[in-house]
Amino acid sequence: MARKIAAPNAPSKLQPACPSMNRRSFLQISATSLATPLAACALRRGGQSTFITRPRPSPAQLDWQRDELALFLHFGVNTYTDREWGDGHESPSIFDPSRLDARQWARAARSAGARALILTAKHHDGFCLWPTRTTEHSVAKSPWRSGQGDVVREFVNACHAEDIKAGLYLSPWDRNNPSYGDSARYNDLYCDQLSELLTQYGTISEVWFDGANGEGPNGRRQIYDWPRVFSLVRRLQPSALMFSDAGPDVRWCGNENGVAGDPNWSTMDPTIVTYPGADGPGVSDALLHGDPDGTVWRPAEVDVSIRPGWFNHEAEDSRVRSVDSLVNLYFSSVGRNGKLLLNVPPTKSGWLHTVDVARLTGFRERLNAMFAHDLAATARRAWRVTGPRSAELEIDLGTPTPVSIVRLKEEIARGQSVTKYAVYGTTDDAWRVLSRGTTIGYTKLDRFTPSPVRRIKVAIDDAIAAPEPITVGLYGAE
Repeated sequence: MARKIAAPNAPSKLQPACPSMNRRSFLQISATSLATPLAACALRRGGQSTFITRPRPSPAQLDWQRDELALFLHFGVNTYTDREWGDGHESPSIFDPSRLDARQWARAARSAGARALILTAKHHDGFCLWPTRTTEHSVAKSPWRSGQGDVVREFVNACHAEDIKAGLYLSPWDRNNPSYGDSARYNDLYCDQLSELLTQYGTISEVWFDGANGEGPNGRRQIYDWPRVFSLVRRLQPSALMFSDAGPDVRWCGNENGVAGDPNWSTMDPTIVTYPGADGPGVSDALLHGDPDGTVWRPAEVDVSIRPGWFNHEAEDSRVRSVDSLVNLYFSSVGRNGKLLLNVPPTKSGWLHTVDVARLTGFRERLNAMFAHDLAATARRAWRVTGPRSAELEIDLGTPTPVSIVRLKEEIARGQSVTKYAVYGTTDDAWRVLSRGTTIGYTKLDRFTPSPVRRIKVAIDDAIAAPEPITVGLYGAE
């Protein structure tokens, strides 16, 4: 979604319900918890081995990355006003989807190969898609389901029925609530809303935050209490991953174009981006590229919309991304060590548009066909270490075979280490370069002109630790 840059957050008074903690101590605790267990490795410097520790993903972070694709659902009063950002003055009476079907959302996600859905439980306009006790600006005051409806409930139930992970976005910016800008009072309300969402709907796999911070209806700016918020999520949903610029589990990639950085490290220095919406020296670079010397594991989520806008607009029905465009997004996100979060907004009726669903299905069919046959699956392989921070893998296909895609994978359960590589091919004894790159991580996908090769060599030219064997998949013409 288009982002509102946050105002600098000053330390705020924590409420008695939460333990006293400032931002620095919270980040230190987060870094410690997320970096364990640590992978120990030895680097040789000046003829001596120096043992260092590298962050590794938690089991939940590892599962999150292996999912590869999630769908984002922007839905609310903006769907009915034809706007991207509401001003908080919208009447709940306009929210009245005629045939809302959350199961259709979940089935469409499955057809796309997505394993998670994230719903905007509240956007910047402050309208809540569940019957919250904190405000009357919610579905309870709408005509939908005669005021008895609960979009969040139907969404979570549909996800569980279709074996899809459910995630929620709760905008910190609230342009409707009069307490916004009265920092202590609004922080209480925001935590109350978050508590409702995390205690009334079963398992939530991802809680999505941004740093949106504008003026409230009273013209005042809000100082968010992010340590309190993060601590609350940890307490109420210990297995949920939290996304924001500052993690603590998953970070924003720094743009909404569907493009992860190159290089892209899953490790971060938590002292650079200290709260959602932070701005300043090094922030953009840290979000886009991560940090090879980072002390926490915080992989990048790459958010982008299937349409020009984030909410559904009928005028954009002819501007839905093509299957080719979606495949390119997969290569620039998942194929650069990220996870793709693709926004597919429901219509006014409460369904996903047939064009959007057809593109999702075509997208998955194209990927399935593209990666159906790994030419290297049964090929002979030889791995050898060529130096303290270099190695190479040679694959013999037996006969000259057209190859146009190479998929490289590190065993990220043990950390990430490759900083530079090259892929070579040959049909005789003369090696030619097929592709070059920097980081690999969970997955690096390279495409090149179809070329017949009998042998492939992947050279790890540099790494931050002694290279370990990598996985290589080879695929033919698209």
